[in-house]
Amino acid sequence: MLRDELSKEEILGIARKIIHEGPICNHCLGRQFAKISSGVSNEIRGEIVRELLTGAVQDGKCWLCNGLFAELDRWAEAALKKLNSYEYDSFLVGTKLSGLLMANEELMWELTGAIFAEPLKAELNREVGKRIERATGKRVDFEKPDIVVILNLWNDDIELDVKPVFIYGRYLKYRRGIPQTRWYCRECRGKGCARCNFTGKMYAESVEELIKASIVDEFGAEDMILHGCGREDIDARMLGSGRPFVVELKEPRRRHVDLQALEAKVNTANSGKLAVTSLQYVGRDMVARIKNAKAKKTYRVVVELRRHANKEALIDAVTKLSGAMIEQRTPVRVVHRRADLIRRRRIYELKLLAYSGNTCELELKCDGGLYVKELISGDSGRTSPSFSDTLGVEAEVKELDVMDVEL
Repeated sequence: MLRDELSKEEILGIARKIIHEGPICNHCLGRQFAKISSGVSNEIRGEIVRELLTGAVQDGKCWLCNGLFAELDRWAEAALKKLNSYEYDSFLVGTKLSGLLMANEELMWELTGAIFAEPLKAELNREVGKRIERATGKRVDFEKPDIVVILNLWNDDIELDVKPVFIYGRYLKYRRGIPQTRWYCRECRGKGCARCNFTGKMYAESVEELIKASIVDEFGAEDMILHGCGREDIDARMLGSGRPFVVELKEPRRRHVDLQALEAKVNTANSGKLAVTSLQYVGRDMVARIKNAKAKKTYRVVVELRRHANKEALIDAVTKLSGAMIEQRTPVRVVHRRADLIRRRRIYELKLLAYSGNTCELELKCDGGLYVKELISGDSGRTSPSFSDTLGVEAEVKELDVMDVEL
């Protein structure tokens, strides 16, 4: 029953003002006193208050909700019809109130005050949510629902906000010349022109597109975004343990796919180009984790020397650079698209793996973000110290492979 935050006479006085404005349903009448009592619905509160008002019967459509609470089943059925196409474990209901209902509620609160009232859409969300919950057995989740059902009262329709599915894994790229993500044509910026053969792209395929082709249909998703833990140069391979990544699947109709089978599908479709490993479901927070990770990288570098250098000189240069702190001004090749500043990165270990004529093979372990090509060449003095300067022989990268990305 009603508690004593307001006396019975005060409650009845407010109720008479409400009823004087016109017909009102029990939901809207009881909602004005929602914070006075607990353990009963607003509809029951309304019935109690109406019984206390002798002769106060409802006659006509509710002036506040315009008959909205008489259509709770219709809204729930419309939501269930749309939800039927989606796989989900949890949901939440939200409402976009129409201008008329917002104005009516403001008028009510001017009349009665809003101290003890519950907002209209809070009750609507709860009542429709209860009906969906009973019909599906799914749970309401106020923090991280798989789907938000939006009751759009402006256009009398149901909208769904389907939360993305996130999958973590590592990818290996076996061929050079494949960028991590789609690279739009510099001339037409994706529109299509003669330079890009009207594809809108600088390169025919990317790691993102190769994975997407195999994965989007499995989840019935509208789109997919690949978030990588850094990126290798287009002409570099990604070998060894692979590069950590998270794919974000937009508006998926399915949320539970066998990831072992999915991994096999991606790898079969991209044999010789690409492979993925260690696929697992993760939360959105994993995107920020891999984007912000200070990952150490290990590279295999084949270096071409401008002139002959003996093995002892190479070993000496490698020894001097191993453990060194490198200062790099943004390389000439990327300064047009990145801030021109000086970055400091450490080399943890540098090894000479092989030497033959005017080439040598190195293994480099360093901080993420070190420009390896410029470490070797010196980039006209923009990187210091460099392998070229330390050796005393001009050098440049002939082949580059990423072997490990520590997360």
